[in-house]
This record gives sequence, C-alpha cells and structure tokens, in this order.
Amino acid sequence: MKPSSDTLAQMSIEELWDLYRQTEAILPAKLAAKQKTLEERLAKLGGAVAPHTVRARRRYPKVLPKYRNPSNRSETWAGRGKQPRWVTNLLKSGKRIDDLRIDRAAM
Repeated sequence: MKPSSDTLAQMSIEELWDLYRQTEAILPAKLAAKQKTLEERLAKLGGAVAPHTVRARRRYPKVLPKYRNPSNRSETWAGRGKQPRWVTNLLKSGKRIDDLRIDRAAM
C-alpha cells in the first residue's frame, strides 16, 4: 500500500516519524532478501558473484614538483589538480607561471 503524497502531507510529524522508523526497520531485511535471490539467479546462469568488491586504484608514479613558491621555498606544486592558493595569488599579482617553474638543471 503506497500512501499518496496528499496523505503524507496531512500526516503529523509523529506519524511520519513512526512511518520512517518502520521503514528503516524493514528495508534492510527486504534488500538483503532481494540481493540473495538475485545472486541465486546469477549463480544459476553461471555468473560469479563477488560481494561488495572494491576495485583497487591504479598506482600512479610519483610526480616531481614543477613549481615553487618564491616566498616560501617549502611550498611546491606538481602542476596537477587544482592550483594551490599561493599559485593563484601570485598569478593574480602579475607573475607568470613560468616565473614559478623549478629549474631542474640547478638541482
């Protein structure tokens, strides 16, 4: 039995909270039963079931920093992802990104 949205709108907070609690108690069991029947059907079809497997992330090689903050030498950025605040601030102040580049020959 599905209550209409008008019926739900007319319910008091206590009645809605009771309905929520009843749903919260029943839903996990129903979902587990549905999952079990689907896994059984899949097994009959010859498929393998891997319960809740999480694919491992691909390992990326370590990236060396390409840019360094001239006022704080410990702040570096590899040029990937979102620009750090110090890069954004220096670019707004008129510096060019090439002014921040680390000279690899000097290392």
